[in-house]
Amino acid sequence: MNTESSYRYSGEHALDLAQLATRVEKGPNQAVINSALAANVATLSDLQARLYSQKKHGIIVILQGMDTAGKDGLIRHVFSGLNPSGTSVVSFKQPTHLQLDHDFLWRINQALPSRGEIRIFNRSQYEDVLISHVHPEMLTTQNLPGVDAVEDVDDKFWNHRYHDLRNYEKYLRHQGFEVIKFFLHLSKDEQTHRFERRIEVPSKNWKFAPSDMQERAFWDDYQEAYTRMLEKTATPKSPWYLIPADDKGVARLTVSNILIDRLQALHPEYPKVSADTKRKLREVLQQLKDHKL
Repeated sequence: MNTESSYRYSGEHALDLAQLATRVEKGPNQAVINSALAANVATLSDLQARLYSQKKHGIIVILQGMDTAGKDGLIRHVFSGLNPSGTSVVSFKQPTHLQLDHDFLWRINQALPSRGEIRIFNRSQYEDVLISHVHPEMLTTQNLPGVDAVEDVDDKFWNHRYHDLRNYEKYLRHQGFEVIKFFLHLSKDEQTHRFERRIEVPSKNWKFAPSDMQERAFWDDYQEAYTRMLEKTATPKSPWYLIPADDKGVARLTVSNILIDRLQALHPEYPKVSADTKRKLREVLQQLKDHKL
C-alpha cells in the first residue's frame, strides 16, 4: 500500500478524529523500524543535496499536534542525517508584541526557507486557528479590525482565516515552495502516559509545565478546533497527512516515507555541466596530477 496516499487527507470528506486511528495495528517491530528509518534518512540526505544544488524548490515541513505528540523527537530522528547548511527548524511560540503589530502571517514570511532549503516548522501558522479557536478572547487584544469582543469572533472571521491559509499555500506553491503538512494524531490515554513520564523521569522534568495541564482540560475543544482546521485547509494540492502518533517509531517512519515520496516527485537533480565546462575541468584535473597547479 502506498504510504503517501494511505495517510493523505485532501478535505474530500468530513472528519471524526475520535474514529481516526492513533496507532497502527500490527506495525513493524523496533528493529525493522530502526533499519528502515536509517535507510530513509540516507535517502532524504541525498534528496536534500540535490534540492540544495538545484535551488529551484524550497520545502516547508509543518508539524502540528497536541502537547507530547512527538514533534521534537520526530525532528531529531527523521532529519538527523541532513546537512545543517540546508536544513533548519523554527519553533513558533506565543506571538511577540512586534509580531502582533503585523498581520498573522508576517512572522511566517520571516521564517520561510530559501530555494534549495528544507525548513521544519514546529507548530506553524495553524496555531492561529487552533489555540485562538479554543481561547477566542486572545484575539480581542490584538487590535484586529472588527474584533472588539468574543462575539465578533464568528464563523465569518474563521472562514476568512481558513481562506487566507489556503491561498497563502497556493501562492507559495506558485513560487516553487512546497508545503508538506503533518498532523500527529495522539490519543488522550497516550498523552497521559507521556505526561507521567515527564514527571517521573528527572531528565524529562524540564519538558513539563503547569500550563500543560491547564490546556489538557480543553482536550475536546482542541479536537474540535483541529477537526475544523483540517477540513477547511486540506486541498488536493495541499493535503494534510494524518499520522497515528501513539507509537513514536511508527510515526517517524511513516513521516519519512511520505517525505521521500513528496521530494522524489519534484525530481531534484544536480545542475548539468556543459561540455565546455567538462573539458576545462579535465584540463584542470590533468594539471593537478602533473603538479602544475
